[in-house]
Amino acid sequence: MARDTRAMATEETFLVTLAPDLAALLQRWLSYLRDERRLSPKTLEAYERDLSQLAQFLTKHLGAPPGIADIAALTPADIRAFLAARRASGAGSRSLARQLAACRSLARFCARHDIPTTSAFEAVRSPKQKNSLPKALSVTDTLTLTDAADTLTEEPWLAARDRAVLLLLYGSGLRISEALGIARADAPVGGRDTLRVTGKGGKTRIVPVLPKVSEAIEAYIRLCPYLLAPSEPLFRGAKGGALSARIIQKLVERLRSALGLEPTVTPHALRHSFATHLLGDGGDLRTIQELLGHASLSTTQVYTNVDAARLLDIYAKAHPRAANHRHS
Repeated sequence: MARDTRAMATEETFLVTLAPDLAALLQRWLSYLRDERRLSPKTLEAYERDLSQLAQFLTKHLGAPPGIADIAALTPADIRAFLAARRASGAGSRSLARQLAACRSLARFCARHDIPTTSAFEAVRSPKQKNSLPKALSVTDTLTLTDAADTLTEEPWLAARDRAVLLLLYGSGLRISEALGIARADAPVGGRDTLRVTGKGGKTRIVPVLPKVSEAIEAYIRLCPYLLAPSEPLFRGAKGGALSARIIQKLVERLRSALGLEPTVTPHALRHSFATHLLGDGGDLRTIQELLGHASLSTTQVYTNVDAARLLDIYAKAHPRAANHRHS
């Protein structure tokens, strides 16, 4: 949002003008999301863009820059008109649902601070979304990918780095941002078999680290030509700065092309594969939820593509009545 009373330039390069009271409110809300809710920078950026687009729509819809009173006066029909305009501009259901969630978050913030608001955001249903289940690699393809991680560069320390990162993503089920956010002091080496990870919303969790992964990280540290200070990032780019996620994404793109793997093979697919392979080998959903850092078990269920047959099988093996019936 604006630092002054003019507002927000987004990726669509438009300028939105807000009434001073609404501009100040949006800054308070964003500060709350950042400092108290500890939302990620990307989520904050998306929410800021969402409210920018609402402000742009209201400026045209109302004929003047919107203020707090204009937000409080919105009706369900106004919200539906906004969503229709966004869909006409090419926004999909997932984007529309997130925009509505951002608006609801702002309305709840207003209600908690006795600021005039509207119930219209809650009255409008979120657009239906298709179930887009994540794609996990087969065990064979996963091992092939990670084994080939160090074959695309002739620089030994970069090859060792690439292998360590991919093994960590699969071996511990990390998001790429979590892996690249590890400080040297926290590196799982020297006999450490666990790693403290900071995930979404600043939440921390403990994940196990396999000996093979620790060995790969130790090999990278030995070969890295840069001083790895304890508080600085463990993984470095070719010029010594913090390793970019885009470098790892490009690495996986090159690997999948060289190995003839599906376009769905991405760094994040290794995290999906970690969870799916654990479940397929008898791991329980609650434990996998903890390892992944999911707030909801339903997220883990979708994440690992659990079907009804699998859940019934778990039930039959675990429920006492089902066990008695089986042995009767």
